[in-house]
Amino acid sequence: MKHDSSEQQTDLLIEIGTEELPPKALKNLSEAFVDGICTGLENLKINYRMATPFATPRRLAVIIKGIDCQQAARDIERRGPAIRAAFDANGAPTKAASGFARSCGVEVAALETIKTDKGEWLVFRSVEAGKATAELIPGVVEDALAILPIPKRMRWGSNDFEFIRPVHWIVLLLGDTVIETEIMGIKAGRETFGHRFHHPQAISLDNASDYNRVLEREAHVQAVFSTRQAKISILVQEAAELVGGFAVIDEDLLTEVTSLVEWPVAVTGQFSEEFLEVPSEALIAAMKGHQKYFHVVDENQKLLPYFIAISNIESQQPEVVQSGNERVIRPRLADARFFWQQDCANSLESRLEKLKTVVFENKLGTLYDKSLRIAELSGYISKHLELDELLGIRAGQLCKCDLLTEMVGEFPELQGIMGEYYAHHDQENPRVANAIAQHYMPRHWGDTLPESGLGQAVALADRLDTLVGIFGIGKAPTGDKDPFGLRRAAIGVLRILIECGLPLDLRELLDSAVASYAEGSLHADVDDQVYRYILDRLRGYYQEQGAGADSIDAVLSCLPSNLLDANLRIIAVEDFRQKPEATSLAAANKRIHNILKKVTDPIPEQADPTWFKTAQERNLYDALQNVTQQVQNEIDANDYQAALGILSGLRDVVDNFFDEVMVMDEDMQVRHNRLALLQNLSTVFLQIADVSRLQM
Repeated sequence: MKHDSSEQQTDLLIEIGTEELPPKALKNLSEAFVDGICTGLENLKINYRMATPFATPRRLAVIIKGIDCQQAARDIERRGPAIRAAFDANGAPTKAASGFARSCGVEVAALETIKTDKGEWLVFRSVEAGKATAELIPGVVEDALAILPIPKRMRWGSNDFEFIRPVHWIVLLLGDTVIETEIMGIKAGRETFGHRFHHPQAISLDNASDYNRVLEREAHVQAVFSTRQAKISILVQEAAELVGGFAVIDEDLLTEVTSLVEWPVAVTGQFSEEFLEVPSEALIAAMKGHQKYFHVVDENQKLLPYFIAISNIESQQPEVVQSGNERVIRPRLADARFFWQQDCANSLESRLEKLKTVVFENKLGTLYDKSLRIAELSGYISKHLELDELLGIRAGQLCKCDLLTEMVGEFPELQGIMGEYYAHHDQENPRVANAIAQHYMPRHWGDTLPESGLGQAVALADRLDTLVGIFGIGKAPTGDKDPFGLRRAAIGVLRILIECGLPLDLRELLDSAVASYAEGSLHADVDDQVYRYILDRLRGYYQEQGAGADSIDAVLSCLPSNLLDANLRIIAVEDFRQKPEATSLAAANKRIHNILKKVTDPIPEQADPTWFKTAQERNLYDALQNVTQQVQNEIDANDYQAALGILSGLRDVVDNFFDEVMVMDEDMQVRHNRLALLQNLSTVFLQIADVSRLQM
């Protein structure tokens, strides 16, 4: 069937039918596929109205609505020789002009001229007609498939084609016409396939626009990923309500389950209440991790003995499907109960010695060594936060012990969480138990921070020990490689210090972290390296919050060691830059900076009023004397906004000084005195920030 060339726009269907795709990759593959198709069309100047992706376990597809059947015409412009070289003194074309015209297939008279800032040139202009869209689509599809984010491709059969899974069918329909081509050795056609069990036979599509309707109404396939995901969410919530509970829908699990089914059906199962004696996190991990089940809680968030499974089959005997799911989950929960009972037979403390068998890093020792360093540093931090130092030490000693438990061995995501349970079972101090769980927070950007002071102390100690240790043996992150998660650790440190409002000195913390290592085991300047590394992460942290890059630079260039204090300064500078005086004072400080950096002679520490020659010098000196103590009082109170507000009042006397006074006076005594005055002014500002860096 041929496409009617008189039709200007139609719909395009591209479908790649495969064996079951990896569920954790499906959504990203779909998004990348539609992006690749759209980019290819746009690069070829093929206009279209909109693109709709489809993704199920057995297919990647996209429908392009309102696509032009003809590529847009393209303007061609070729520049030839300069006019002075194209014609001789009599105006006759030279060989250069004739040769250029001949290469363009026209006479010299058909050429045009173009003027640029470098002179006039001959130019050939024409319009190249676009190709038929059907001719270009195969290349677009192949290019889009080639750049999909597939870490490891596979081959199948005896061919040389590679893809993430074997490909079984290809659909390429432009309107009602098949685009004749082969992709990965498979001839494109109009036949798709429905649900593997409900409708395994081929389906012939009459038109690209029929795709979604035919699959859903006739073939038991809900092909739109987002629609299928929304339906699963509703099915799970409704099923939980029927047993008197509330479904907990984890977004990652929901995405994965959506990637596993084409026709979702909710199945409610039940398990024995005796399993509820096991910590709920362990039961949930078994249900989610092994079986991809959603768990159910009551109004108090207490786990109920029910689960919701999503089946890919609409069974005529749902009770059999339910029974099968209950039979499968029972041994998983029994395993969790066994792990719990086995782990409780030995205390966390008994596992501390066994951490000597687990290497943290070859040059940095074992997890036992790391635990002792964490204990020492968390005790130091706890003392400075006016907490119980001994509890800080105890929490640090035990914080990694649950890594050797059976439960964490099976479910690594429960590290820290199970540590808290085991600590309570061992009758450790509740604050110690809580700190063990919280010391892994934040696990990622935007994650919850540790709430307790002891949890914050251990969390800081763990991250700082890793940072100074890995930097200290010369394994700082390079490019995208960060195997020890140092970027995440640094961001965790600054978030805890700032957002938890901890008045701790970062330099002192780093010195203490370094001191817990054996002398000579780390590079000499590791504390400074880590300090600057954390400051670099701090720039990104504030830019995420919308602070100006120059405001951040103004504060961080002063190398603050208290990040909570630095936070207050950045807020103050952001406020200061909105004041009408800010532009003038920033410019004045920049001018002072430029003057002082050129001075090689010693400058007196203080200006001497007896050497003033002008009223403007006296006025600036008096104004500075009047505000210096006020500014210092506000700085001592950490009210940097108020301090900069006071300094804003100096604008007029500073402007008058620069308008009327020649700083580099011929009299060296006068010159040095004026330089001292400017240095005194600069020093007052630098107690808060280097406002000369503001781009006003």
